[in-house]
Amino acid sequence: MTTACETLRWDAVRLSAWSEPLLARVESALSEWVGVDAPVLLGDAMRYAVLDGGKRLRPLLVLAASEAVGGHAEAALRAACAVELIHAYSLVHDDLPCMDNDVLRRGKPTVHVKFGEADALLAGDALQALAFELLTPDGTSISPAVQAMLCRLLARAAGSQGMAGGQAIDLASVGVALTEAELRNMHRLKTGALLQGSVEMGAACGNALSPQTLVALRDYGAAIGLAFQVVDDILDVIADSETLGKTAGKDAASDKPTYVSLLGLDGARAEARQLLAQALEALDRSALADTGALRALAHMVVDRDR
Repeated sequence: MTTACETLRWDAVRLSAWSEPLLARVESALSEWVGVDAPVLLGDAMRYAVLDGGKRLRPLLVLAASEAVGGHAEAALRAACAVELIHAYSLVHDDLPCMDNDVLRRGKPTVHVKFGEADALLAGDALQALAFELLTPDGTSISPAVQAMLCRLLARAAGSQGMAGGQAIDLASVGVALTEAELRNMHRLKTGALLQGSVEMGAACGNALSPQTLVALRDYGAAIGLAFQVVDDILDVIADSETLGKTAGKDAASDKPTYVSLLGLDGARAEARQLLAQALEALDRSALADTGALRALAHMVVDRDR
């Protein structure tokens, strides 16, 4: 179990020292794998959507969870890249005029603004397919059982009972007054499912874990997944577009239900801190020897400014 002293040692400097080499590996792998064999315009759109931008939180969660359970290094890297491709595809599609109709993402024009709607749609489709191709490589030491489990976890997190289902609820909820339970369920699916799935995929790269550890890691992932969206709702109100790298104030302008509109700014901040406490408590229950990186990432989710 991680001690209080160990947690204190994970300051910003230590988190950076831990994450920088891992992020470099992820960026190198993504650059090697994304869009290289695609027709030129499609490949360009795919790479534009994925490379040179984003927090890479989901890959870091995969790698941190895998590290905590002593997971298979190649499986974890492929899972980290696959989940980032699903995230990138979802952003490409969410920004389309038929969805959120946004023009700014990661501080640059959205993919459909840069390449047109048709190629943006195809780029998203291709990124989704590539994610599952990465999880099932030929000539690898990753066992077929682990490959299958990673595919199942990612598909569940991204599909109708996860990210896509949450987006459907979101689109149907414009101008609708949701209860806190309804809002939580929407965000648990739309945003939280892929973050929770990232933790579960990292755990699946290791050997068989006890039921207690698996439940604890799922609870951790669920808590930070929801906390991420609560903080997103807060930042949509208090930050500017340059800081966020995307259009600020979009939710209020679109009359979308958010944690700030339901609980107020102070209430939303309190909810984020409560979810952080739940995430850290779950790690206490995990019986894992070193959860320092997972703890630091939970703090990063809640304390971020973009």
